[in-house]
Amino acid sequence: MLEAIVFYIFSAILVIAGLRVITARNPVHSALFLVLAFFTSAAIWLLLRAEFLAITLVLVYVGAVMVLFLFVVMMLDINVDRLREGFWKYLPLGALVGVAIAAEMGALLWINYAEVSTGADVPAGYSNTKALGNVLYTDYVYPFELAAVLLLVAIVAAIALTLRRRKDTKYQDPARQIAVRREDRVRLVSMPAEKSE
Repeated sequence: MLEAIVFYIFSAILVIAGLRVITARNPVHSALFLVLAFFTSAAIWLLLRAEFLAITLVLVYVGAVMVLFLFVVMMLDINVDRLREGFWKYLPLGALVGVAIAAEMGALLWINYAEVSTGADVPAGYSNTKALGNVLYTDYVYPFELAAVLLLVAIVAAIALTLRRRKDTKYQDPARQIAVRREDRVRLVSMPAEKSE
């Protein structure tokens, strides 16, 4: 009973934090609400005895991705008013997509609710990390590899799209630096020695 109450408390915080991510006016506040959403998701996974996924979520998303995102948001001068110009225009379509996703998730939970065992005891020596790795690298090895390739292509495409050469920036040419000779850089001058009196 206590576990169900804690689950609903964390779920309510997660839903509120998720709504505040998309409704907060300040981008830094949105990023901080996303951090809160990640922490509450990790807490829910801990309640579901998925410790590895919970700590991975905290370490990867909160520890690395969100810190990087916060630095980028705080360093860039974002024109928030310009970003919000099309908010009301795309709100009906966004709401429709959100309702469709919520309906799909609800239908999936409703269909599989009878199959899910709540509070089942696990045998001694059971490791959910080992079970996750076993399923991921046997049953879902091809989708896993496909996702890795897609992420690699996305990273390369993002770098290629954002890489621009600015004319006002000085660039170094390593080939020219290596080809330098001593005679081109140093000039020895012969001067008469001074005599002390």
